[in-house]
Amino acid sequence: MLLLKKPIIWSLALLLSLSLLSALIGVAYWKNLLSKPIHNQGDKVYELKSGSSVNQVLLELEQQQVISEVWPIKVLIKLYPEQGLIKAGEYLIPSGINSYQLLTLLSSGQSIQYQITLVEGWTFAQVLKLIQQHPKLDIKTQALTNTEIMTKISGLPPAQVPHPEGQIFPDTYQFQKGVTDLELLTWAYKKMQRVLEEEWEKADHKALPYRSAYEALIMASIVEKETAIAAERARIAGVFVQRLEKNMRLQTDPTVIYGLGDRYLGNITRRHLNEKTPYNTYRINGLPPTPIALAGREAIHAALHPLKEGDLYFVAKGDGSHVFNRSLEAHNRAVRHYQINQRRKNYQSSPEFKVPTEILDNSSQPLQ
Repeated sequence: MLLLKKPIIWSLALLLSLSLLSALIGVAYWKNLLSKPIHNQGDKVYELKSGSSVNQVLLELEQQQVISEVWPIKVLIKLYPEQGLIKAGEYLIPSGINSYQLLTLLSSGQSIQYQITLVEGWTFAQVLKLIQQHPKLDIKTQALTNTEIMTKISGLPPAQVPHPEGQIFPDTYQFQKGVTDLELLTWAYKKMQRVLEEEWEKADHKALPYRSAYEALIMASIVEKETAIAAERARIAGVFVQRLEKNMRLQTDPTVIYGLGDRYLGNITRRHLNEKTPYNTYRINGLPPTPIALAGREAIHAALHPLKEGDLYFVAKGDGSHVFNRSLEAHNRAVRHYQINQRRKNYQSSPEFKVPTEILDNSSQPLQ
C-alpha cells in the first residue's frame, strides 16, 4: 500500500481548499453579478418584435440604455438555455431589474395589458369610433362597411350576417398591443352570443311574446335606453311586454330617436312622432326591426323575466326614475305633473349615460 508523505497530503489539502474557495468566490461573484440591477433609469416600455433574436434584443436594449453590459446576460443564457426562449410582445421593464429577472420577463410572454370599455346603451357607431381611436389597437375596420365587419367577426356569409346594432356585448376588454380591432370585436360578438344563449335558455318562453332570442335582444336594448336604474329594468320590460300582449304600440322615445339618426338634435317634436320610420314605435306595431343599442346582461335578463304588475304606462320623473301607471288617465296626470309643470326645472326623461373621463383618458395606459 502506497503511503503519501505528509508534505504531499498537505499540498493536496491546500489545493483542494483553494479550489473550493475559488468555486465559492466564483459562485458569489456570479450571484452578485446576476442580482445586480442592470437598469436604474425608471420604468421602461420595450417592444420585442416577432422574429427578433436574443442578440438583436440585447443590442437594442443596450442602445436604448436599458442595460449597460451584455456579456453577463449572454453567459447566463449559456448556463440556462431556457432563459433565452424570448417571446414577442410589449414589456414593462421596471427600474432595478437584474439580468435573471429581465430574461425571465422576456421569456414569460406576459406583455403589457391595455383595456377598453364598451358601454351599455351605446350604438355600434359609437363603439367603432372609440375603438378606432385607440392607439394600441391595430385598426382594420376603417375601410370596411358594417356588413363586411359583421362578416369577418361572425364568420357568416354576407347574406346571413345580422344587422350590427346590438350584436356587441358591452364590457371591459383587455388586450395586448398589436391586437386588431376586428379581433376585439370578435371577442365582444362571441360574448354577446354566449350571454344571450345563456339567458334565453333560462327563460319561460311560454310566458313571453318573443319568437326568438333576437327579439328578446331588441327588447333588452330598449330597456337599456329607457332607464339607468337597475331596479326598474324588469318593470319597464313588463310594461312593454304587456303592451305587446294587448296589441298596443310600444310608443317609446329611444326607438324614435334611433330612427332619426343624425337628424335628432336633442328634442323630439310632434312631427318626429308622426314620421313613419321602421323604428318609430308610435307608428309601427310590435318591435322595431333591430336592437337600438348595446344591451348588458341585466337588461337581457329583464327582457326575459319581465315584471308584470298590470302597468301599461310610465313617465320619467326627471331624476332618472319613473312613475308607473295602469290607466291612461293616471298616466296623463303624471305627465302633466312631471313633464309640464316641472318643465322649467332640470328635467331629464332618462339620464344619458356618460362615460367616466378616466375610461377615455386611461384607455391607452398599461394596466397596473
